[in-house]
Amino acid sequence: MSETSDLILVARVAGAFGVKGEVRLTAYTADPLALIDYKTLLRKDGSAGLTVLSGRPDKRGFVGRVAEVETREQAEAMRGLELYVPREALPEPDEDEFYLTDLIGLTVVSAEGEPMGRVKSVQDFGAGDLLEIQPPPGSEKGAATWYLPFTKEAVPEVRLAEGKLIGVPPEEIE
Repeated sequence: MSETSDLILVARVAGAFGVKGEVRLTAYTADPLALIDYKTLLRKDGSAGLTVLSGRPDKRGFVGRVAEVETREQAEAMRGLELYVPREALPEPDEDEFYLTDLIGLTVVSAEGEPMGRVKSVQDFGAGDLLEIQPPPGSEKGAATWYLPFTKEAVPEVRLAEGKLIGVPPEEIE
């Protein structure tokens, strides 16, 4: 999940489903049916994107009807469109929980307190969440970002209130 100001990415149009204008969405929500509850999904710039009328879960995410699409061709033309909701539309996380977007901007330090960089983004290329880390200015790693798996072993502590997390890079990165 990534963030655009106070908009949170919740889905991406994956293409058409069937021949009657249904849209397939890749959902980034814990429950794909939450997209129905949000109803109006926004574009990255905050303008109206899609209005969800109905839908059902699918093995790849969510399939549904949206007000703006009537044909398969219109659905296909929207492929790749990222869809957002305002942060305040999301339920509050439980105590000791957070949204992945909350990690963006946190300082990354080693267990010894040495600065390792700042979380630039959270990515998932199919094998689990990865934190993209921007090294500190003037570090030996230069300007190249690197990835830290978001696992309990690699990130044993997240301290949101302090604006940091503890990182333990896998040996092959060190």
